[in-house]
Amino acid sequence: MKNLIKPVAYLTLVSFLCSSCGVMFGGSKFNGTIIAKDHPNAQIFVNGTKVGQGTATGLYHRNAPMNVEVRQDGCEPKTQSFGNTFRTSNFILSLVSWGLVGALIDVGTGASFKPDHRGNAAIQKVDDKNFTFTVDYSGCPK
Repeated sequence: MKNLIKPVAYLTLVSFLCSSCGVMFGGSKFNGTIIAKDHPNAQIFVNGTKVGQGTATGLYHRNAPMNVEVRQDGCEPKTQSFGNTFRTSNFILSLVSWGLVGALIDVGTGASFKPDHRGNAAIQKVDDKNFTFTVDYSGCPK
């Protein structure tokens, strides 16, 4: 039993020091659902990688913008970029509760960012970890 106390104490200390509000409540990634509006046969690519057709769901990094391309036979491809924004209130909470270490962890892991759902009407926030992106592919007939 004595041999177990030190490792548990160290593990508790390390987990306390390596956590922050952004990592705990948002994480460094989010679930994104991408919808090619009114085009269920359109192929969806995120940052050059095919992720689905019509609707696609995946796990994406918070600190990088998403470049979504929608393609369908007989139509011009459409590319749309979805930017991110800084999570100011979460960063302040990390700074207050976890100090500089927590704030640096948030920035380093990317947990201090989120998709810019307020600045872009095509992004809907479902909750802190789930976002829906709608690509208007109106240039392509249905």
